[in-house]
Amino acid sequence: QPQQGKLSLTDELHWADGFIIVYDISDRASFAFAKALLYRIRESHIGACKKMIESSVFLVGNKQDLCHMREVGWDEGQKLAMDNKCQFCELSAAEHYQEVVAMFTKVLRNITSNFKVKEKRRPSGSKSMAKLINNVFGKRRKSV
Repeated sequence: QPQQGKLSLTDELHWADGFIIVYDISDRASFAFAKALLYRIRESHIGACKKMIESSVFLVGNKQDLCHMREVGWDEGQKLAMDNKCQFCELSAAEHYQEVVAMFTKVLRNITSNFKVKEKRRPSGSKSMAKLINNVFGKRRKSV
């Protein structure tokens, strides 16, 4: 139930630089919810640079240690990630915290590399404006 004064999920998706969508491999409903979230992320970022969005969205299957209770196959997670052009991994946060650290590190690297790409692409607005003003109102040669 939405609360007054809170941003909607769609509003919040616009300012995020990266996404980690986690589902429980032993819970099919959580996988369906992850699928819906991936769709909403894609919809909210239409028009954004696809390469940047693709590199900063991760689909993570958690609770790999509960494989005996698995309801969602690895191949299903991989296919969903491929269909949504995002990265995929399965891990066990309970047993292997190093995998969680590695995944967050990869997300942060991708996001920071996206910022570097944005900086290279976008010329400074103030420099461009100053150049334009100088071209229009700059010193003029005297007529002889």
